[in-house]
Amino acid sequence: MQTITSISRHLIQLLRNQQFVKAYEDLFSEDAESIDPINPRPEPLKGLSRLIEVEKLFLSKVEIYNIEISEAIHAENYFTIRFFIAFLIDGKKRNIDELCVYKVSQGKIISQQFFVS
Repeated sequence: MQTITSISRHLIQLLRNQQFVKAYEDLFSEDAESIDPINPRPEPLKGLSRLIEVEKLFLSKVEIYNIEISEAIHAENYFTIRFFIAFLIDGKKRNIDELCVYKVSQGKIISQQFFVS
């Protein structure tokens, strides 16, 4: 079983290489959930297939031109990273600067929550 440190390192490596879908496939539980204030729906997204579907939809609409991922900070079953992304969507520049908090159980990420500035 992977440790929280190996999971966070693997996630950071995949994110820095813009392998967002692979991150979900490799590291997330089948019943993972996501709480994202940018999501137009107030309830968390649930289920790995749904998380991948939403990620693919986002990626199909944007052109990423800068990404910065911090090292992780760990606390028991949680870790957090700073995630900065600059992209074009509909010809307009946008930035998202957020803290991402992940919960790990049984060697998989079971939840993620984003705090956006």
